Amino acid sequence: MHILVTGAAGMVGRKFVERIARDGHLGERAVTQMTLHDVVPPIAPTGSIIFKTSTSDFAAPGEAANLVAERPDVIIHLAAVVSGEAESDFDKGYHVNFDGTYALFQAIRAIGDHYRPRVVFSSSIAVFGAPFPEAIDDEFFSTPLTSYGTQKAMCELLLADYSRRGIFDGIGIRLPTICVRPGKPNKAASGFFSNIIREPLAGQEAVLPVPTSVRHWAASPRAAVGFILHAATIDSARVGPRRNLTMPGVDITVGSEIEALRKVAGEKAVKLIRHEIDPTIAAIVDGWPRTFQAKRAHELGFTADKDFEAIVHAHIEDELAGKIAL
Repeated sequence: MHILVTGAAGMVGRKFVERIARDGHLGERAVTQMTLHDVVPPIAPTGSIIFKTSTSDFAAPGEAANLVAERPDVIIHLAAVVSGEAESDFDKGYHVNFDGTYALFQAIRAIGDHYRPRVVFSSSIAVFGAPFPEAIDDEFFSTPLTSYGTQKAMCELLLADYSRRGIFDGIGIRLPTICVRPGKPNKAASGFFSNIIREPLAGQEAVLPVPTSVRHWAASPRAAVGFILHAATIDSARVGPRRNLTMPGVDITVGSEIEALRKVAGEKAVKLIRHEIDPTIAAIVDGWPRTFQAKRAHELGFTADKDFEAIVHAHIEDELAGKIAL
């Protein structure tokens, strides 16, 4: 099996690639080759799998065609401009998030000759917009209030239509906010959900730009990789024509995040969080959905974390070798 991963240098992409390199298979099929692509050089793990890396703007003319020329069996499409950057740079957001995805889908279509790969597209709960019910179910309509959410919603429609036409076999997974993200802060508006846990666990100060009452839907990087693995192997006949699924997650408030941090790392860690409201971030987050039922995803076998304490412990185990700096 040959797997292509776009956005392979990103956090979720790296963790997915590492998981496949460790397992050596996807579902019941052995993985023989992985093509890793990003706008910055991806890092290829060592192992028995053949790894090829590619660095370019995949939305540039001809790049998507180059990526699918070897007819990968599975395409994990993670490449995207994150929410905050897509909002601040309108043209870049549409160029990468929509134009790039359309170019990828068209490149698959151009091959023809009965080529029909499984495509897993990383969408987002940002496709939903206010006003919200208490909990968003699978029947709630998509009315995004950000450019990022709009771009993801447009790509969801493309994925469903191209799948219906038999061009590829697509599954869209609407990811919750993934935290705790390792590494340095990025331009995602949701970055503070990770920052207020990651930095204090490392003994560093973190800035909280929204009130502690802010409520959101979260999942760990471990869970995100699990979502991708399941989406890549599930029988799409079970999914039916509604190809885009809201992933399960943990219903949290910023305050409950902080309490989980307190339970795991103590008051000293909590004191490293500095409250400093950012009106721009607060306004973006205010337009995001808060909690979901995700009934279809649960019924189809997608699983998430038990609670937010489990998410904190997963970060400590996976990124801090089981130890905290405090």
